Amino acid sequence: MKTSIDLTQYSDLALLLLRLLVALIFFTSGFRHVKDPATRSESIGMSKGFTLFLGIAQILGSVGLALGILTQYAAIGLCLVMLGAMQKKIFVWKTGFWGEKNSGWHYDLFILVANLVIITTGGGMYELVG
Repeated sequence: MKTSIDLTQYSDLALLLLRLLVALIFFTSGFRHVKDPATRSESIGMSKGFTLFLGIAQILGSVGLALGILTQYAAIGLCLVMLGAMQKKIFVWKTGFWGEKNSGWHYDLFILVANLVIITTGGGMYELVG
């Protein structure tokens, strides 16, 4: 007697939804960097020029994920962004896993792993250019 449900037929849809969610997170973050790089650079402790570069990279990566354009490469780039964020939180700001007021690096780790899922699965079949 089979007791589990086979939902693997929906894996491509689930991967699309994951890509869209990760894309939304990075697009909104990148847009905030590009919209006001001076203020954002102060809050993240980086130069204005690097903050602008980071914002553009996040926007481009999010578009790649959302549309399925070079999906794995976009996710690799976004992994690098998350590794940088985690490095800053762990080693520079000495933020704990949960942090204070939910500002820890647990969120960054989750988004990193979501990108690793996208990389290792190819992001599913719904894409424009593989």
